[in-house]
Amino acid sequence: MHRSLWYYQCRKDDTEVIAKLSALAEKLPTRGFDKYYGIIRNEGLRWGRSRVLRVYRNLKLTRRRRYKRRLPAAIKEPLQKQVEVNYSYSMDFMSDALVGGRKLRVLKVVDDCTRESLAVWCDFSIPGEKVVAVLQDIVSERGKPQQIRVDNGPEFRGRAFSSWCQKEGITIKYIQPGKPMQNAYIERLNRTFREDVLDAYLFESLEEVRILSDEWQDSYNNLPHDSLSGRTPIMEKEYIARQLQLRPMIEQEQENIDQQMNIQSSVLTERDDKTSTLVPS
Repeated sequence: MHRSLWYYQCRKDDTEVIAKLSALAEKLPTRGFDKYYGIIRNEGLRWGRSRVLRVYRNLKLTRRRRYKRRLPAAIKEPLQKQVEVNYSYSMDFMSDALVGGRKLRVLKVVDDCTRESLAVWCDFSIPGEKVVAVLQDIVSERGKPQQIRVDNGPEFRGRAFSSWCQKEGITIKYIQPGKPMQNAYIERLNRTFREDVLDAYLFESLEEVRILSDEWQDSYNNLPHDSLSGRTPIMEKEYIARQLQLRPMIEQEQENIDQQMNIQSSVLTERDDKTSTLVPS
């Protein structure tokens, strides 16, 4: 082989071939060259096999590519203000590390109505089975919610969590991927927890994190909240309970007022009718 061939560079414009192969690799990441080339030929593109293979190798598509699993499409729903205690929960994970570098995770659960922190569980690994165990502890104390809002993490998409919610009759509200603002209640709680605990201390052991997390939760649930008109989550729960107790009395009182108004209206109507009959034509 002549020495000049070592320095030869192809001057053909392979832009279209590169774009086509990249699109196919994105759409069908588990297929290989033969499948891609068959699609190209079926679309009527008369590119030579050797040319397409050369571009395929230059793009390093011969290596097995890791691809992201497609998630079922989530319905975009507005984040509604909840007015009923224990109706809707939100859950999320947080990550941090000990001084020694070992990673740890924190599972948080909040009541969307009262903003009450229901659970802060810390561990090195929290699989779906542990998520279910934490929820079972909450349900045994408070009763089960009607729905739970979560992201698309593997713990929430896994069989253990999904099967438990289906068995208990709890609706899972998945947010859209990459849209954490759709789970704003728990995201706001995460920010406070990170500022007060995770960013404020250096942890030597998992036990330290758990102790500080429990202390933080007790303190948080007794601090005034701006969205609750200055009431604490515990006060908000008691306030809503009183409102529910007073609701029958308020409805009865309103019904009495409506009856009195109807009586007065009917009396005025009869008086107007009598007056109109007495007036001479």
